[in-house]
Amino acid sequence: MSDDVRQRLEDIRAELTERVDALSEPPELGTAQGFGKRIGDGTTEAIRRLTDIGVGSSFEERLDRVERALEKLDEGTYGTCERCGNPIGADRLEAIPWTRLCITCKQATG
Repeated sequence: MSDDVRQRLEDIRAELTERVDALSEPPELGTAQGFGKRIGDGTTEAIRRLTDIGVGSSFEERLDRVERALEKLDEGTYGTCERCGNPIGADRLEAIPWTRLCITCKQATG
């Protein structure tokens, strides 16, 4: 089972790394737009870039959690809640393999 989990986490890590790298590339020369004098002039591009920044931050955070899950596999602590020390349910790990908390602790922390 841990080999399957490791492979899944490594696949997720590769996908997230690719997405973060793609979002961090600067726009092609001549495609960057500033805000114009009228509503709509360049705002679409500016909003897209701001959205990309938010999405990139989310990907980076998830990537950090995937890296931590891989470390926990190596340590032999994968599947253990970092807050209470109880096992994390199999269904939760299946749905979110990088989770650090059991469902009870997650609900308590919001």
